[in-house]
Amino acid sequence: MRVVVTLACTNCKQRNYTTSKNKRTHSERIELKKYCKFCNEHHVHRETR
Repeated sequence: MRVVVTLACTNCKQRNYTTSKNKRTHSERIELKKYCKFCNEHHVHRETR
């Protein structure tokens, strides 16, 4: 079962990205290192609820 999740920057807390994940295989929250246009740097983005 795939669900759409929102990713928020850990530095500035802005919600920048949406992606999908398979809840059956990855039940925990995902963390991806992505570019934040508000910080102008790469930071870790975490899944929000």
